[in-house]
Amino acid sequence: MRALPVEIKFSIIIAILLMVIIVVFLIFIIVLYYRRQMIFSKEERLKEMEYRTQLLQQEIDYRKKMQSEHDRVSHDLHDDLGSGITALKLQTQFIKQKTTDSKIGENIDELLQTCDELNVSMRQILWNLKVGDDNLENFTQRISHYAQNFFAKTDIKVHIFKEEVGYDQISADTRRNLYLCIKEALNNVYKHSNSQNVEVHFTKDGKTFTVDIKDDGVGILPDVAYGDGIENMKSRLDALCGDFIFVPSEKGLHVRLKLNLLHNQDNIKMTKSFD
Repeated sequence: MRALPVEIKFSIIIAILLMVIIVVFLIFIIVLYYRRQMIFSKEERLKEMEYRTQLLQQEIDYRKKMQSEHDRVSHDLHDDLGSGITALKLQTQFIKQKTTDSKIGENIDELLQTCDELNVSMRQILWNLKVGDDNLENFTQRISHYAQNFFAKTDIKVHIFKEEVGYDQISADTRRNLYLCIKEALNNVYKHSNSQNVEVHFTKDGKTFTVDIKDDGVGILPDVAYGDGIENMKSRLDALCGDFIFVPSEKGLHVRLKLNLLHNQDNIKMTKSFD
């Protein structure tokens, strides 16, 4: 076999070198393109992060502004309305001391009792509107006090059963929703149960807080559809990752509200992140 001429060998070497240069150039172009794409993507992500940070800061500022306004309104209610009720009570007591008519005295006593009830209601409203977190012990005491006052002028007797529930923190949102659920359940007992007794049980098992409300009335009749109140309670408990349960009962109605305290702690951490 004859050897290739030097010119052909040289041409082949030149061609190979040119191909290598072209391949290297193409690789360089591709690498440069992807690097620019990565830089562009990083810049876009940074812009998006900056935009989200701005939105988050605006949300934080809005929440702080709302909380400040909320605190101002609560303080004004407490100071203005509270002092007004106190002044009304003092004036009523002064009038009572001046009158000798027994019938007028009875009416004045009713007015004084109304003043006390208004004061209790105002404190209950302010507690419900409170922005900060609360604990289970304080929550159960407030609910017990509310239940006793709610049924005070009715023929229904209230029985409170409370175990040691401890001082686990609950967020303001959790407290509000759970309070409204219990309030609705007690209101249903008063309006629909025809019962003579209602029991409110507070228990805590591990990280599960449970409120049982039992009455000895007529229960829910089979042909009666659930009202908006029941659906609202279910929705509120669902939002808290809790459970709304009708517990089988031989007499009356037994409603159970269950709250997952671990989920509640996540809410508290999320809320504190805005402080």
